Amino acid sequence: MPRFLHQSFLYSTLLLFFISCKTYQLIDVKPAPGTEKSVENLYFSSKEDYVYKCQIDIYKNQVSGILIIKRINETTHRVALTSDFGNKLIDFEISDQDFKINYIIPDLDKKIVKNFLKNDFQHLLKQTYPVQESFENDQSKIFVSQEDHNKYYLFFDKKDSLLHQIMYTRNNKAKIDFSFEAKKHIFADSINLQHKDFKINIKLVQITETE
Repeated sequence: MPRFLHQSFLYSTLLLFFISCKTYQLIDVKPAPGTEKSVENLYFSSKEDYVYKCQIDIYKNQVSGILIIKRINETTHRVALTSDFGNKLIDFEISDQDFKINYIIPDLDKKIVKNFLKNDFQHLLKQTYPVQESFENDQSKIFVSQEDHNKYYLFFDKKDSLLHQIMYTRNNKAKIDFSFEAKKHIFADSINLQHKDFKINIKLVQITETE
């Protein structure tokens, strides 16, 4: 299983030279008044363990397991992925600035795999976003946050004020679409990560809920 993961990552990297991403634009929105200087993704802010059933689709291949995410301090989370049989596959610590591998099985110990993990989880676990612009449509209030070449569009539902989507773009090209289903602001019941320039999709469904 890990061997085909590595092959799929190599394949997807080659495809980047042939795939062009369209410029991402908001559609059917209007400027929204607001005084927010920053907004937050609080779905991983609790110190309790977040435990999810994890499914990774890479092209025509599928991997499943258990993903555990734990906040160990104000800036850092620890992430572990095990197989369905309980064998540890990956264990790492991650923050906005750092990425430390505690354990990774040899077949996954490749630079491209580690870069993929670092990129996805740094964006997923990022908590605070400075706001430059605000928009709205009938369903959502949308905050735009830009840091260097990275831009994030955060969609908060108008009915319950919960975060239900983050679109991450780089150089104005859509890169990853994060979607959330939640009943409370500190825990997402399910999360979907869809890459726009890879045929890679990650689905997380809660197993145990944090209080």
